[in-house]
Amino acid sequence: MEGLSRLEYRGYDSAGIALMVPRGRVSLRSAVGKLSALRAKLAEEPVSGCLGIGHTRWATHGSATEANAHPHRTRNVTLVHNGIIENYAELREELEAAGVVFASDTDTEVTAQLLESLLPTSQTLDDAFTRLLARIVGSYALAVLFEGYPDLIFAARHGSLLAIGYGRVADDGTSEMFLGSDALALAPFTDRVSYLEDGDWAIIRPDRVRIFDKSGAEVTREIVTVPVEIWSVDKGPFRHFMLKEIHDQPQSLARLLAALIDTHALTLKPFLPGLDFRDIDKITLVACGTAHYPTFPKWRAVPQVACRLT
Repeated sequence: MEGLSRLEYRGYDSAGIALMVPRGRVSLRSAVGKLSALRAKLAEEPVSGCLGIGHTRWATHGSATEANAHPHRTRNVTLVHNGIIENYAELREELEAAGVVFASDTDTEVTAQLLESLLPTSQTLDDAFTRLLARIVGSYALAVLFEGYPDLIFAARHGSLLAIGYGRVADDGTSEMFLGSDALALAPFTDRVSYLEDGDWAIIRPDRVRIFDKSGAEVTREIVTVPVEIWSVDKGPFRHFMLKEIHDQPQSLARLLAALIDTHALTLKPFLPGLDFRDIDKITLVACGTAHYPTFPKWRAVPQVACRLT
C-alpha cells in the first residue's frame, strides 16, 4: 500500500492488491476510487502475507468497476499489468470459443486467461510464461503470481518501465526483493535498483532474481543506487500532483539539459550515435499531459511545436 501511495501522482480510478496467504493460496482485495477506499476495505477484511502484488488502474478497457480493477485472477494465475494489449480482442474471441468465461472487460484479464490456458500444455512455468509473451502484442509491464508457488513472482516488460529493487538481508538470513513500474514505488524499501530492458522477463524470489532477454538468454542488468532526491513525491504546497508537475517543469528541463550539454565545451554530449544536428533543419516536439499547461504564461500551449535550429 505504501508503494501504491507513491504512485498516486499518475492518476487512477481503482486499486487492488493480491497476497499469497498460507498454503499457497492468493487472496484478493480491490476497490473503486482512491486508495483510501482500498484501505477501508483492508481494515474490514485484513489480509497478510510475505508475497504480493498491487496496482492502481486508469480505465482503458471497461469502466471503473471493482470487476475491472486489477489484480485479475484465474484458477492458477493472478497478475497486474501496465500498458495495452493490442491483440486482446482476437485473443478473447479465441478463448471464448474454447469455453473461457470472462469476469471483466479488460485486456489484462485476457492476458491472465491466456496464461492459464497455456499451463496444462507447458512443461514448466517458464515455458508457459514465454509462450504467453510470444502471443501478446502491445506494451506491457507484467507481475504474475502462480497459485501454489509462495516464493516467486514472474515479471516482464515491453514498452512499459519495470524496475527490480534489491532489499535487505536480515541477521537470520531472510531477504527481500521488490518490483515496481516506477523506482519511486520502491523508495521506502530500497535504493538499489536494476531496470529491465525492453523484452526482458524475470523470475524473482526473496533472495535472488534471474533475468532473461527476449532471445531467452540469461543476462545481468546493472544494479544502480538511486539518488535520495529522486525519492521525493510530496505534493508540497500544491493542491494536487498535476499542479506540482507544472511548476516542476523548469527544474525538470534543467536536469534534462544538464545531462545533454557539456557546459565546459558548450557542446552537446554524444547521446545518439551517428546523429549530427548540423544535418537537421527542423525538430518536431510532441507532448501531452502537464506539458500542455506550461508554467510560463507567455508560452503557447500547443500539442506540436516546430523550431528551426541555427
